[in-house]
Parts: sequence; structure tokens; C-alpha cells
Amino acid sequence: MLVFWEQRLVFLSTPKTGSTAIESALESLSAIAVTRPPVLKHTTVHRYRRFIGPYLRATSGADFETVALMREPRDWLGSWFRYRTRNSVSAEKGTQGLTFEQFVTAYASEDKPAFADVGSQERFLRPRNGEGIDHLFRYEDIDSFVAFLEDRLDCAITLPRLNVSPPGALDLSPEGEALLQQACVKDYEMYASINSIGAAPSSSDH
Repeated sequence: MLVFWEQRLVFLSTPKTGSTAIESALESLSAIAVTRPPVLKHTTVHRYRRFIGPYLRATSGADFETVALMREPRDWLGSWFRYRTRNSVSAEKGTQGLTFEQFVTAYASEDKPAFADVGSQERFLRPRNGEGIDHLFRYEDIDSFVAFLEDRLDCAITLPRLNVSPPGALDLSPEGEALLQQACVKDYEMYASINSIGAAPSSSDH
């Protein structure tokens, strides 16, 4: 999470959407940079609206706008699966030796095992009391996101490649694809509702 004080803007770091690279590029421009631990780095909209937003408003006398990225749901889950194939990931959370189909099946189960318990983007970005993300961009259209930040921060931005997941096969059977669509239905609805200029979907859509 990055707070840009003068610009009255907060970047909320949706997991697996390039947040490490974004924070590396922009940390020096921010007034507050929360990059660890993960629970604080990846502060959800719900927690921001409940705790941090009111504090910023009280101390600055102004409202801060929020900006975030959302990744295509299948690609997002694939990034988690590939990330957890790393040898550095614990055996409990690792996906070494598993197929993407097995990962999706575990993710779609009611009692998720630790290796598939990765949350969801929709829950991370879900509005609280009608207040969601002010500017929501698709990760796949990151150029528009960068252009938005360059305009707001009045500087040129080049994003490095950091924390990239290792390569891996993401094949799914028709049954696996259907299971993924069902498990991520709210994520797909939110993703489809993002327009091309970075405006967030209204709370009535969810």
C-alpha cells in the first residue's frame, strides 16, 4: 500500500497484480509505504475504509481517492499456482508436483487446503458501505494504469519486473474450466464491469 499525501491518492496492493514492482518504482514518491508484512501490504478495501481512510481524512482534512488493479481471474489463479511451485514455499502451501487442475479443484472446494487458500480479488476489492475502489484498472491494461499514475503524480514511470512467478502449465479440462468459472463467478462479474478508463464498478453491481 502506498499513500501519496499531496496528491490525495492511495494505491491498494491487490495480491498477484504486480504490486511489488509498482511499490519499488513509486515508494520514493510516496509519503507512506507499507510493504510488509503481507497482511498490511495487501490491506483490503474493507480494512482501508474502516481504519485507514478515516485516519487520513481526520489528519488531512480531505478525502483520499483509491486506485488498484484487478487481474483476469484465471490468470490470477494461475499466477498463485505457479508462484507456489517455488522451492522456497513451505510444503504445506507449496504446489510442487500438482497440476493446475488439481489446484483449481482444491480452490473450488468448501474446505480449502492451505496450498489453495489464496482468497479472492472480489473479496479484496469489495466495497464497504457503498465505498469501493475509486479507480480500478485491469492488470492486462497496465499501460492505462501507468498513464493514470503519471498524470496524478506528474512524473514518468517505468515498472521493473520483480517477483515474477516461474513458468508452468495451466491446462484445464472442460470440467476444470467450468469449475473455475463457478468458483470465481463474482470475480468474473467484477472484472467484466471495469471500464476502459479505470472507473470502478458501482456498489449496486455487487
